Amino acid sequence: MPLSASSADTSKTVKLERYNSYLRKIHSTKVLKASSKVLFRATLLVALVLVLVFAINYHPLSDSHSAASHHLHRRSFLSTGIFSSSSSSLGEGAAWEKRVRQSSTPKRPHGLSVLVTGAAGFVGSHCSIALRKRGDGVLGFDNFNDYYDPSLKRARQELLEKNQVFIVEGDLNDGPLLRKLFDVVPFTHVLHLAAQAGVRYAMKNPQSYISSNIAGLVNLLEVAKAANPQPAIVWASSSSVYGLNTENPFSEEHRTDQPASLYAATKKAGEEIAHTYNHIYGLSLTGLRFFTVYGPWGRPDMAYFFFTKAILHGKSIDIYRTQDNQEVARDFTYIDDIVKGCVGALDTAEKSTGSGGKKRGPAQLRVYNLGNTSPVPVGRLVSILEGLLGSKAKKHLIKMPRNGDVPYTHANVSLAYKDFGYKPTTDLAAGLRKFVKWYVGYYGIQPRLKRENSHADDSA
Repeated sequence: MPLSASSADTSKTVKLERYNSYLRKIHSTKVLKASSKVLFRATLLVALVLVLVFAINYHPLSDSHSAASHHLHRRSFLSTGIFSSSSSSLGEGAAWEKRVRQSSTPKRPHGLSVLVTGAAGFVGSHCSIALRKRGDGVLGFDNFNDYYDPSLKRARQELLEKNQVFIVEGDLNDGPLLRKLFDVVPFTHVLHLAAQAGVRYAMKNPQSYISSNIAGLVNLLEVAKAANPQPAIVWASSSSVYGLNTENPFSEEHRTDQPASLYAATKKAGEEIAHTYNHIYGLSLTGLRFFTVYGPWGRPDMAYFFFTKAILHGKSIDIYRTQDNQEVARDFTYIDDIVKGCVGALDTAEKSTGSGGKKRGPAQLRVYNLGNTSPVPVGRLVSILEGLLGSKAKKHLIKMPRNGDVPYTHANVSLAYKDFGYKPTTDLAAGLRKFVKWYVGYYGIQPRLKRENSHADDSA
């Protein structure tokens, strides 16, 4: 083949390859551009889907917190959606806020505006009614937990509603809710009675005591220290802080560094925490050490309460004796006397000295015993109940187990008497008579003594 022909063919082949390469590049560019468009559109679509999902499932902080703690406060302010932008939620929020303001507004000149925590509890409900009846503003706060029958707490709530006291359903560890309450109402005082009570229950559920009695208290104090104005705080400690103390009667000056139960330890911790917030932030704090409170609307976990139930139903009751076979005795204190002590402490509480979370000067820090000053053996308590109920108890005498209970309590209340005139006036027999009258009425039970008298009347 001639050289010129071979060169022509080679040139054509090279040109053809170049042309095909050019076509491949164009095709690749088109594919790349098309792929980029598809990828962009897919990315945009995924982003839109994510935004939509986020918008549907995400709630503001207040609402998400409410949902997370729904089991603690089903109808709390946050769960009503006050922070929602919808008109219906705003309407519900406005109505809620109106109730909060109305309940906490005093009806007498220079009256107090008091936030009562644990308002659906035994002491809390009695104190709330007493304060409201004298013209103070009272806003209740309670989580309605099931430590004991919640229906009893709901019944107390109904009683408070009749006395124009509104209870906000919420938990002490719900910081946003507490802050909102302090934003709505400039409370002058806080009566902090919410706590996990009971000595023996601590062996079953210790974490509940830490959550309520320590974490809950700290959370409340954190909110109170930042409030403007800072409220004066009166709170419930316990006679249990005396623990293994053997000096009698128990005085505020006696040692309290030997708690016999976790409950007592958390209350003692509360007293130390109160000292810290008083020292650093200028909060006015008064701790009240209650001694075995009893009376109408009481707690079912207390001995006088479940003894009454057992006697009426013919069931046996355990009566403890000490390890050296001595009778266990308690300084039983009637609820009305405790209420007078709480109100007296509120009335004499000085203003907190902090502002904006900063201490401006020394603030009041107090601790008082509130008891009856007359210890009564548990056996005597049972005898009184037998007489009131017209039925003999089936007694089972046993040695006191090592579960945190102490064998003896006796209050020295001279300091409370000196500072705000605290003077208990109800003895155990009179107080139990009032309790039994309430108990049989509330539970619709007719004591055996009354039934027998009724039968006798019918026979005559």
